[in-house]
Amino acid sequence: MSKNKKNIVTLTGVGKSFGAVKALQNVQLEISTGECIGLVGHNGAGKSTLMNILAGTLTPTKGEINVSQVAQDQLYNVAIAHQQGIRCVFQELSLCPNLTVTENTRVMHASLQGWGWRKKAGALIIDMLDEIFPGHGISIKALIDDLSLSQRQMVEIARAFSITDTQLRIVILDEPTSSLDAVVADQLLQHIRRFVSRGGACVLISHMLEEILSSCDRIVVMRDGTVVAEKNATDFNRDSLVAAMGSMAREYQHDANDDAASKRQGTALINCAPKLQHDEQQLRVYKGEIVGLAGLAGQGQTEMLVQLFSPQKSMAFVAGDRQSDGIFPLWSIAENITIGSMRNLLRKFLLDKNSAAALASHWQQKIAIRSPDLNHNILSLSGGNQQKALFARALASNAQTVLMDDPMRGVDIGTKQDVYDMIRAEADNGRTFLWYTTEFDELKHCDHVYVFRNGEIVADIPKTQMNEQRILQASFKASAA
Repeated sequence: MSKNKKNIVTLTGVGKSFGAVKALQNVQLEISTGECIGLVGHNGAGKSTLMNILAGTLTPTKGEINVSQVAQDQLYNVAIAHQQGIRCVFQELSLCPNLTVTENTRVMHASLQGWGWRKKAGALIIDMLDEIFPGHGISIKALIDDLSLSQRQMVEIARAFSITDTQLRIVILDEPTSSLDAVVADQLLQHIRRFVSRGGACVLISHMLEEILSSCDRIVVMRDGTVVAEKNATDFNRDSLVAAMGSMAREYQHDANDDAASKRQGTALINCAPKLQHDEQQLRVYKGEIVGLAGLAGQGQTEMLVQLFSPQKSMAFVAGDRQSDGIFPLWSIAENITIGSMRNLLRKFLLDKNSAAALASHWQQKIAIRSPDLNHNILSLSGGNQQKALFARALASNAQTVLMDDPMRGVDIGTKQDVYDMIRAEADNGRTFLWYTTEFDELKHCDHVYVFRNGEIVADIPKTQMNEQRILQASFKASAA
């Protein structure tokens, strides 16, 4: 440890079991002032479980948590973690949807009380939003339920970084940029570096490996509930980091024989305009195409998908906001996968349970959903594995058009690569995909891209002319590129 750095917390021999499932085994981790630690690994590797233990929301089955300034005989819990300035931004957001931005700020900061607390809480959260995300456009009076997913993410992050009666020492960020576009994500990463430079510490969990490599000082790699590698960030590159996680790095290779333009012939399968479109621009999608919707987050892409969605027209929808629009939280993993194929599983108006179980098992293996039992509740899965289940539901169905609302949010790189291959294979067989994504690398897999701004299509870009600069220019310029 550097002489200028002071240890904040040490986890020694930490293990966590859920019944017969060992989520963590003998994990060692130290966090010190002035550093950002990148925590990476495939979905189900134990990252979120470990951070829940550090945040005090889970109690380890074995091992020790030693925090400076805390007596070792004290039972570590959420209250102590908060008193010691340890905050966590969870992947599944913890905001109260029926409360305003101001009221949600008060929930975390109990010292904001008495006459005038609302004004103090509003000033606290808006100042932090302005500092981290200039130009955010969020009203402190807005109900959380009325905000977009990316805006909710920003509020949750700003609330965690806000300071009232306790010193802020460690901020744990679990997939914080998964629903943010590149510009807003960069604002957050810059703030993290400022916070660390002032003596704070961050733990950044992300499947965006470029973010980890560029923003972190040290990287910890987890696999199957254990730490398998720990080095300075400068000692990793993308390929070695992917290899440490247990996957093979693969770059997208454009097929010279893949003529995306040839698919744009005949009658378009989809031909319509966004509701806010002010010119003649149309969204056209042809059979067998993978069409990308690009632009900054919250510019009308999700609304376009919702506008198009119609199960009667043989469409499936993969929701980006899985908690609100995707999973059935009271159902099992298997039921969540097979609900989209229910008509095909009926025998004389009764569900063929054997066929349903076989279908769920097939997609568990094909898309690598990590669970010992598909009859377990869907909420027993990590966030990334829940997203895989939603993807499995869509691909297992007979839907000829699949609408995808940032579907890879929180999914590990190995599974992403497999899913990209599946999407291309399905498209080659005539299935059509309309894909909103906040990641430019995913747009490389599309045959055609439409850029959205302020609810309108502002650029219509064929695959052969697509590059990151052109998409960014269109995202900030209202005229067609």
